[in-house]
Amino acid sequence: MAKKSTEALSRRDFLTTTAAAGITAATLAPGQAHAQTNIQWDHEADFVSIGAGVSGLAAAVSALEHGASVILVDENFDIGGHGMVSGGVVHLGGGTSVQRKHGIEDSAEKLYQDWIRPDHPLARYNDRDIVRAFADENAPTFEWLIENGVEFHEDQMVGPQMASTVPRQVRTRQWPNKDELYTARPSRRGSGLVRALEKKARENGAEILLEHRMTRIIRENPTSGRVLGIEVEHEGATLNIRGRNGVLIATGGHCNNVQFRRMFDPRLTEEYAVAGDPYSRKSADGEIAAMALGASLWGTSAQTNEAERVLQKARHIGAKYGYNSLHWRADSPIFDKIRGEGLTDVDWNNAILVTMEGRRFYDETVNSYDFLAAAMAWHGDPGKRNGGGPIWAIFDHDAVERQGWEPSPPYVDPDGYFYSADTIGELAKRIENEFQVKPMESSVLEATVARYNTFADAGVDDDFGKPAPFPKIATPPFYAAWSTPLVHDSYTGLRTNASAQVMDLQGQVIEGLYCAGESQGGFNQHGLGRSVVFGRIAGRHAALSGSA
Repeated sequence: MAKKSTEALSRRDFLTTTAAAGITAATLAPGQAHAQTNIQWDHEADFVSIGAGVSGLAAAVSALEHGASVILVDENFDIGGHGMVSGGVVHLGGGTSVQRKHGIEDSAEKLYQDWIRPDHPLARYNDRDIVRAFADENAPTFEWLIENGVEFHEDQMVGPQMASTVPRQVRTRQWPNKDELYTARPSRRGSGLVRALEKKARENGAEILLEHRMTRIIRENPTSGRVLGIEVEHEGATLNIRGRNGVLIATGGHCNNVQFRRMFDPRLTEEYAVAGDPYSRKSADGEIAAMALGASLWGTSAQTNEAERVLQKARHIGAKYGYNSLHWRADSPIFDKIRGEGLTDVDWNNAILVTMEGRRFYDETVNSYDFLAAAMAWHGDPGKRNGGGPIWAIFDHDAVERQGWEPSPPYVDPDGYFYSADTIGELAKRIENEFQVKPMESSVLEATVARYNTFADAGVDDDFGKPAPFPKIATPPFYAAWSTPLVHDSYTGLRTNASAQVMDLQGQVIEGLYCAGESQGGFNQHGLGRSVVFGRIAGRHAALSGSA
């Protein structure tokens, strides 16, 4: 029987459930709205960022250096967003000092041409005005980061990757505080980016309001006029924060909002966790609040582009959060939310992957879009036509010995994500998870394992062509470990112009409203680079618009 989730909502996931109804009902019905007059402002600044992650912090530093006062709000207990737990790879080129150091010839024009290439699936759908602005700002932004205290591993460049034809990626150095809050493997070099920008923003006078959740963007009129500020919730109170020159949406995208992400791919149902969880969430709060004002989405094809896979195969199994480049450690102060490190370095010859019905569905050693599509496929349950449901790794005691695993907490989460039993039939009966919509039948899993063992004896996988040799699953105890794929980043969002100003369905700028980072659409590039670039552009434009 499925268990009901009791996880608390956070800023980036509150719109996924009943809280969403409060915003959409109040702000998407123009006939019920009225002009915003006589507002009592609890805080005021020239520039307000909804979110204190990579793009919000970059925007803050940029606005401050152009003379604007700044307030950043974030629902989390600390700054950084997904950037804090990222690998710190910054995609910036166009002729940077590090590129020159390595003898790499690059230019803004070459970068622009790479990212509008008609022969590359990551480039052909991009908004060319957005790419042009990005290309022109790349090299200056990289040097700007160095000037503002960000340190890079300049001895090594990464790439070329994605649509780039030359290396353009450099890793930041991890923030030196050994008591860093988000201990994880591999090291979280992204902390070096966000902590450096936070330090500069605070030194220059930015006010950062943590545990403040944005609930509404305030505009002069529901469908016209300038954006004036935002409404937030903090410790049960509602506060109004004025942004005299502008408000930035820097809320990290939409991946945690199941209904929102399913607009782009109906298969992405609730069983798929999100990369970076549970530190920060991406719940489309910024997008939905802007859409209530008439804002348009942009470049939505990028969200289902198979070249930049939205769904990724789990790397760490037996726990809920198995994102391939983030391995949470038990000494993290937020481990009470993580609950299991996961069994890692999986040799998939040691296990099979089965659906919630207990059937194999693909060669376990493959990591491709076709594998992920098979995981999301309809497996015959009329109660679960969309989404593939939980995926479980099944293995035995011998596999544990070969892998050198310790199949117990803190490495696994026995509360719904890891099970063991002395027989395959009993193992199936024990599997119980909030996303397992019906019990796994013992006879089905027994038949699956028995058939696989005949393939192991013969050295040929007649069902899916798994390369031999692969051992039998025959020695008790037997194990079932959560191995469901995870959603990666958001690749679409709000329409903006080249100055990061949000645009409506008529192609007109919504004055005073900006967007950067994963909430911005039109440019299918994963990573920190575009978040920094358009955050910097937004902060500068807002600051200068007030001084005109």
